[in-house]
Amino acid sequence: MVDALERDVFKPFYDVQTTPAAVRKDRGIQMQGWWALPTKNSLDRITVSLPRLLYERLGEMGIDYSVLYPTFGLIFDTLCFLPSKELRRATLRAYNTYVAELFGDHAYAERMTPVAIIPMYTPQEAIEEMEYAVNTLGLKSVMVHGYARRNVPELARRYPDLKYHADRLDTFGLDSDYDYDPVWAKFQELKLSPSFHSQGYGWGSRRSPTNFTYNHIGQFASAQEALAKSLFLGGVTRRFPDLRFAFLEGGVAWASNLYADLVGHWQKRSTEAVLEYTAPALLDVGLMSRLTEQYGTGRIAGNLDSVKAAYAAMLEAPRPDTWDDFEKCGITGVEDIRDLFVDKFFFGCEADDPMNALAFDTRINPLGVRLRPVLGSDIGHFDVLDMTSVLAEAHEMLDKGLCNEAEFRDFVFANPVRLYGQLNRDFFKGTAVEREAAAVLG
Repeated sequence: MVDALERDVFKPFYDVQTTPAAVRKDRGIQMQGWWALPTKNSLDRITVSLPRLLYERLGEMGIDYSVLYPTFGLIFDTLCFLPSKELRRATLRAYNTYVAELFGDHAYAERMTPVAIIPMYTPQEAIEEMEYAVNTLGLKSVMVHGYARRNVPELARRYPDLKYHADRLDTFGLDSDYDYDPVWAKFQELKLSPSFHSQGYGWGSRRSPTNFTYNHIGQFASAQEALAKSLFLGGVTRRFPDLRFAFLEGGVAWASNLYADLVGHWQKRSTEAVLEYTAPALLDVGLMSRLTEQYGTGRIAGNLDSVKAAYAAMLEAPRPDTWDDFEKCGITGVEDIRDLFVDKFFFGCEADDPMNALAFDTRINPLGVRLRPVLGSDIGHFDVLDMTSVLAEAHEMLDKGLCNEAEFRDFVFANPVRLYGQLNRDFFKGTAVEREAAAVLG
């Protein structure tokens, strides 16, 4: 199993960095991250790997309590969609067992808790690993990959050698290969808030064979937007109103844009709007024909019969078999979009992202809402040069007048409490913030 992990996961990851650019271009392989962990500050580098040292240094960072997501361990979330079931299950089980043991000292529980990684390749795998993580390992928070790669059936039949390259993304809510409702029900039963970490490397234009920055910018946001759209339009937040979902590391600007786009699309693409404004039967073909006779010139005037026939054909434009894009989420007004989006979704934001302020801009967000950003420290990554400066960087949003004190408190404390504690009221019991968390949760 170790040999398979090295051969199928780690070796290909590092081979991309050492393969000549011309070869990467020839094979259609995008440049991956390189030198992506901090080195100048060795104290910070080792701190993120030693729980006792991290525990002692949390005060320096101004952190009272932390939910710990993996740093270099994020590579394990790619295992969630590997085609080898044996490799997926065994490696993720080993990781979850490891972090449970690593943070098993109950003294740490006052200030921090690790997460388990849950595979979503099939509903059965997700349910089994969740039950093991909670009931056997005693973990209370989870990280989930936001999509699974599926074969396109016809391409897999016709071109079997390409089936792992010509694939589609299953985002678990809309058009999924499986019914994931039992998974959402299990999250709810175990009082877990799914936190998604997804990467969009290789999606669309993010396939430069030479430039990591080109591929990196926006890639988390694109993956998270795909998932959030799927959960929302697939009706998951309608059917499971008690669940809270977190989208990690992509910021909140994409969410502000998505929320506004959902409102705008419903106003123009709801069943009522389509029937009132864009139904082919509404066309006044006689008016169009008369005006074409009056104003048509050149080839248009010389082909009036054909043009009029084309107008008449527009009245017979076919309707697709599924045509209510909002049917699964049951939207009847913009207030429904607000209620099924704003309080259900939380967005992990890095401290130095100036676009975090969009979450609180009631002038822009439809219906004057504030979204739910959550501070993600991102310590251990290349973009955090000094872990003791993270909170100060986050505070710059308040210093510049881009949010008020209550909104800043939501960002760094109240929203994380709502995310983890709304469903599990005991999440913060016995922690350094128990009393304050209880006040937020009412």
